Formats: sequence, C-alpha cells, structure tokens
Amino acid sequence: MNTAKGRLTGGRHDMERETKAATGTPLEALAVQTFSRVTDARRTEGNAVRLLCDGAENYPAWLAAIAEARMNVHLESYFIEEGEVGDSFADALIAAARRGVQVRVLYDWLGCKLRTSRRFWERLRDKGIEVRSYNPPGIDSPLGWISRDHRKLLCIDGQRAFAGGLCIGHDWLGNQPRHIPPWRDTAVEIRGPAVVQLEDSFADSWAAAGQPLPALSSLPEARPADEQAVAGTLAMWVIAGKPGSMGLYRLEQLVAEFAEKSLWLTDAYFVATTAYVRALCRAARDGVDVRLLVPGASNLPAVQTLSRVGYRPLLAAGVRVFEWNGSMMHAKTAVADSCWSRIGSSNSNISSWIANRELDLVIHDQDLAKQMEEMYERDLMNATEMILDTGGVHLSGLANPGRDHRGTRTASTGRLIAGTVGFASAVGATISQQRAIAPVEAHVLGVAGVILFGLAVAGVLVPGLLAYPLALLGGWVGLTLVIRARKLHLSYRAPKAQERR
Repeated sequence: MNTAKGRLTGGRHDMERETKAATGTPLEALAVQTFSRVTDARRTEGNAVRLLCDGAENYPAWLAAIAEARMNVHLESYFIEEGEVGDSFADALIAAARRGVQVRVLYDWLGCKLRTSRRFWERLRDKGIEVRSYNPPGIDSPLGWISRDHRKLLCIDGQRAFAGGLCIGHDWLGNQPRHIPPWRDTAVEIRGPAVVQLEDSFADSWAAAGQPLPALSSLPEARPADEQAVAGTLAMWVIAGKPGSMGLYRLEQLVAEFAEKSLWLTDAYFVATTAYVRALCRAARDGVDVRLLVPGASNLPAVQTLSRVGYRPLLAAGVRVFEWNGSMMHAKTAVADSCWSRIGSSNSNISSWIANRELDLVIHDQDLAKQMEEMYERDLMNATEMILDTGGVHLSGLANPGRDHRGTRTASTGRLIAGTVGFASAVGATISQQRAIAPVEAHVLGVAGVILFGLAVAGVLVPGLLAYPLALLGGWVGLTLVIRARKLHLSYRAPKAQERR
C-alpha cells in the first residue's frame, strides 16, 4: 500500500478486470444473506475508494475537494476546532459559498462546546453558509445530552465523499516544535453509488437538527443524473447508525462469530459489552487470529482504565492486544479474513453502538483488505503487546519481535477493578439468575456491591444527599413530560382546526 500516492481501489482503471470471485468463507456467506438485514443498510456496487492515513493525507484532500466543488458541500463533524486547522476549513467553505456553492455545516453541540466560539459560527453564517448544531440542551430534553452526532462526513457535489474517524482539529496534525506527534487515524475517499447513500445520511442528520432538506434530487444544486455513474468495482454498505439502531453492534458480533482466519481491530475507546468480548474470545479459541490495537495514552484516561479492564479475558482466550506508543490512536477500523474492511466513526462501546449518530463503511474487496492489513502491520511496529502471566497484565516489547525489550508496566488491580467488562450485564445476570457468572466478573460484582451498599448507607445517614438530586431530576422529567404532552396535543388539534375551516 502507498497512502502517500493515495492509490484508488476498485477504480476505473480496474474496470477491465472482473470483481474477484468469492472465496466461499463463512463470513462471505453470512454477508450475502444478512449484512443488509442486520444493519438496515443497502448494498451498493460499482464504488471506488482511496485509503487515507492521518490528518496529513486527509485534510489536504478534503480542502482540495471543497475548492473543486461546483454545486454543494455537506460537512458533518463531531467537532470543528477553532484555530489554524479549523480556520483553514472555514476559509475554504467561505470561498466555496462565494462561488455560488450551497454549503451546509452540521456540528455536535457538546463536541464543539469548549472548542469553538459563537463568533466562528457567526462568521460562516454571515457568508451565506447554513450552519446547524445537533442536540443542544433544552428544558424539554433532560437526558438529550446522551445522544451525540459523532459522524465525520464530507460530501462534495454528490460525486465524492470522505468518511472515517477524523474530526477537524489540531490534534490530527500534531505540534512539531513541541515534538507532539499527530493522532493516528484513518479515513477513505469514496466515489460511486454509495455517495448517494452518504448524502442521504447527511440529510437525515440535517433533519434531526431542524427543518429537513427537500429531496436531494430536487435541489437547485442537485447532481445531474448522468453524473451518478459507476466509479469502480467495490461492493459497500453504508451503516448510518442512529440512537437505538444497534445495527453495527449486531454486525460486529456476527463478524466475530463467523470470521474464519483473521479479525484485526483498531479502536480508540474500547469498552465492549460482555457479549462482544465473549464473541472475540470464542473466535480466538477457535483458531482465528484476533488482534486488538488500542491507545497506549488516551485523551480520556478514565475510558482507557475501563478499556484495560477487558484485557484479562481477551488475553486468556488468545486475543492479542497491543497498545499504540504514539500520542493517540484514534482510528476505528476492522479487517476480517483478508477480504472485509470496516472504516468509520464508531468505537466499540455502548455510546457508539446505541446512543450516537455514527457512520461506518463496510467494504468487500481483497485489495483494500490487503492495504488495511499492511497499514495494521505498520502500526504494530509502533505498538507494544500486552502479555498475561501469573503477576497480572503487563506491557512487553513483543509487538515487533525484532525490537528490544522496553521493560514492563503493570496494570494495577485497583485500575482493573475501577471499570468493568459488561458492568450492567454482570449485575443484571446476578439478580435475574438468567445466565452463569464468569469468574472474571467477580471484580465487577464486588465493585457494584460496594457502590450500592455505600449509596444505601448514605441514604440512611444523609437522606438529603440522595433526595435532593432525585427530586430535581424527577421535577425536570415531569416538566418535560408536561411540555411534550402539550406539544403533542397542539399538533393533534391543528389539523382538526384546519378541517373545520
């Protein structure tokens, strides 16, 4: 693979050769029958992709695409950070708007809260750019902050799109004078029929933050029908995750169960459910080469602690776990059986699987899978493998057999029990007695018991400590229900009033 040249996979230069015949693995048989049904995503063929590594490759490609836009630019990002990088994108978007391009920007309220000022957005709006914020807090949505728009998507003229794990911020370029390396991340450029689905996913998020767009085909800046041509040979699923959909979660479990040879995962915030951890463990015990690459130093230390809780059962089952040695491993990718690749915004945790708007691409192509595996092996050259022995979980210098030993760093018992593998699952199973509790979950149950007992003691000794927060929450939820009931009642009465007229 040569990401510097940005090799196009499945591109027009490949059209003379036929798409490779299926290898007949269980995973491929599964995909033919159930991928679309499980993920609620339609398979498209005739696509081409270009694999892009880190901000140094992605940002110039994105900015060049914006500069070439003729009809529309749709940008959806968890955050756009104010500063040198964010300002360069603001300038590019404003220049496009001046050319008459219809520019729409959707950002997440929480993601940008501490990163971007109101002045930044007002500047865009003043130049004719439509800007919306996803899910800002409101009195009628006390728990609305839980759901975030975590997607990273740029669509240009309905002809090309970029999707992956990168937001727009300085972390992805690093700071060379201060010797801070850039965050490691992965995205792809997409051409072909899948771009229409990506445009539709943007339209759905846009509607969730305000008035919906009219049908994209009817917009003044819509792409001509003759420009929606096939661009390559790749089959692809666009998985546009929404709160409660769980499509990717079901798919991840199925891939773990059906992978026959290999399953290599990269994840920034790995806090998996017990069910998913068990699926990975079963695959490893069955001889599948299962690997997990996660950050060695995270921008969210608490999440990293939770992530490390899951190492022991994975390592005991034969899953190889690696920690990245750079500033931050932020990629969210998977490659299975040397023919299936996933690239997107979803992390392996409940927030991504259930609560957020996420966007992931599943691509069936052996050439792209080979590029993904080559990228993975290069990443392991800068990672350290975890090992399990009688003393606990350790870091060792085994990621690259040719490297010198770096010494060990033990993940203490206190840090291991600070989080949990499937906390709610273990506690619920104990209460309901609907499944056996694994020995590894003993720590989980102990921590849960101490916390609940402590809350009970606090409730007896200092009733106000629990009563006042619960009263406040109950009052807020009650007011929310009244407001929503009134809105529903008014929406019901309005059509009736029109009929009487």
